[in-house]
Amino acid sequence: MRRLAVGVVVAAPFLLGAAAGDTAVGSHPAFRFTDPEIVESSGLAVSAGLVVTSNDSGDSGRVFAVDPATGATVGVTSWADDPVDVEALAPTGDGQVWVADTGDNRHERDSVQLLRVPVGRGDRVASPQAFELVYPDGPRDAEALVSHPVTGRLYVITKGVFGGTVYAAPARLSADRPNLLEEVGDAPGIVTDATFLPGGGGVVMRTYSRAHLASFPSWQGVSSWDLPPQDQGEGVAVSGRDLLVSTEGARSRVLAVPLPPEAGATDLRSPAWTALRWLATARGLPL
Repeated sequence: MRRLAVGVVVAAPFLLGAAAGDTAVGSHPAFRFTDPEIVESSGLAVSAGLVVTSNDSGDSGRVFAVDPATGATVGVTSWADDPVDVEALAPTGDGQVWVADTGDNRHERDSVQLLRVPVGRGDRVASPQAFELVYPDGPRDAEALVSHPVTGRLYVITKGVFGGTVYAAPARLSADRPNLLEEVGDAPGIVTDATFLPGGGGVVMRTYSRAHLASFPSWQGVSSWDLPPQDQGEGVAVSGRDLLVSTEGARSRVLAVPLPPEAGATDLRSPAWTALRWLATARGLPL
C-alpha cells in the first residue's frame, strides 16, 4: 500500500514506549532480493529456513520462496484466482503460509480473505483453501497478520492513522461461511506488518520507521525503537534473535535488526504459562 502523507500518531498504550525508544543498534544487510519479479515486497514470513514474500496489490496470486543465503528465488507457488490486495503473510509451521488478502484502502470490502498456501523449493500450482473474514464493526484496512506459534490462532491488525485495532479470528476457521473477527486489543498507528516472538509471549508490530513491542495476550505496549531507514518498509519476520525487515522496490535489501533485551524478557513466561501453552497445544484450545 502506498504511504500516507500524514504524520504517524501512536495509540495511547504505546506512547510511553515510543518516547523512550532507541534507534536499532547492530542492524546489517541480510540479503538482497535478486528476482526481478519481486518489485513490491509487502508480506514477509520465515518457513523451513526460507524467507517467503509476496508483492503488494496488483500482482497475480503467487508467493516467492527465497533462499536467504543468496537472495535467489528457489520456489514460486501460484494459484488461479487473482487476489484483491495481498498485504501480509504468516507462517503455519507445516510448510505452508497464510496469505492475507486484507488490504482495503477505501474501506469498501464487505469481507476479506485468508488463503493457506504451500511453500518450499520448486515451482508449483496450488488450489489453496480460502477463508472469508468479516469485521464486527465495518470494513477496515489491514496490512498485518500474525499466527500464534503455540496455538496457531490468527490475529489481524488494522492500519489506522491514529491507531489500529487487533482482531482475533475464530480458533477454528470455517471454509463454508464467513468467520466473524473479535476485537481484542489496540495497536499503534500505521502498522504495516507484525510478527510473534518465537515463544508467543510478545508481538513486534512495525510501521514505516519504527518497531513496537507488545506483550501477549494483553497487547499492551512494552517498548519501541527506530528501524533503519527504508524507502517503504512493509515487511517484518523473526529469524533467530533478529528481526528481518523488508521494503518495497526492485532488488530491495532485507535488513537484519537485533531484537532488544526487553523482547527476550517479554517472551519468557512462568512455569504456569508454560503448562498452559502445553495444554492448549495438546487439546487444540484457543489462546
